[in-house]
Amino acid sequence: MTVDQAPVRARRLRTARTGWTGLVVVAALVVGGGLLYDAVAVRTGHRARPWRAETADRLATVHLDDPVVQISAGAAVLIGALLLGLAVAPGMRRWLPLRQPGAVIDRAGVAALLTRRARQLDGVSWVKIKVRRARTRVTVAGPADPAEVQRELRTELARVPLAGEHRLDVRTGRARR
Repeated sequence: MTVDQAPVRARRLRTARTGWTGLVVVAALVVGGGLLYDAVAVRTGHRARPWRAETADRLATVHLDDPVVQISAGAAVLIGALLLGLAVAPGMRRWLPLRQPGAVIDRAGVAALLTRRARQLDGVSWVKIKVRRARTRVTVAGPADPAEVQRELRTELARVPLAGEHRLDVRTGRARR
């Protein structure tokens, strides 16, 4: 990083599902809060709200083969499937933000770039790289000088315009068999 390139405070990446999650949480709080208020009111000796009494009477008389019940159950299943799909969908954790707003790079790409450079160095027989959000941990094995490896990898990492500070830790280890 040169002197004229000050580190940019990188905002955490958010997925498109964040808005949907907020909407579901607000809806659940409103509905749950209303039900809780009415349940507490009934337990403290007050009468149930008219909407609750009407709903209880209607549910006591409606049959399972009623189209309204079937449509409501189908809608509940679809909403549940949508929420389940959003819950297991991959998020944005594998991406690192770049200096240019909205630009990102895959962590595996940064790891591959550093791995390729480390294997080009003399004396490196084995390398393992773990790229995280604010730190990259490199473990090398072989007779290579760790300070030289760190210098070369820091130069290579500086070519990637990452937003914010990014630490590079180089460690020595034993080669896997």
